[in-house]
Amino acid sequence: MKTFKDLFFEVHRCYPALNTMAVMNFDNGYGISVITGKTAYSDATHPYEVAVLKDDEICYDTPITDDVIGYCTADMVTDLMCKIQKLQHYEKK
Repeated sequence: MKTFKDLFFEVHRCYPALNTMAVMNFDNGYGISVITGKTAYSDATHPYEVAVLKDDEICYDTPITDDVIGYCTADMVTDLMCKIQKLQHYEKK
């Protein structure tokens, strides 16, 4: 299983002066986007905002969430990554 330690953060493509981001896709067709910075739903003790991805787009209809998940710690991100990796594989259309 991939964990937070496997993420590579780089300058956010839309907000380069404000955020950094990491994106990872998994074998089941889903992925994760993790951002941190001034425009993320975060604070000093919970610095990460997470989105579930499907086909490289934010997915709002998974059993995990129907929105982005803010105020996460690194351990919470790892937990979410494990849940996303266990989602049932879907067929691309």
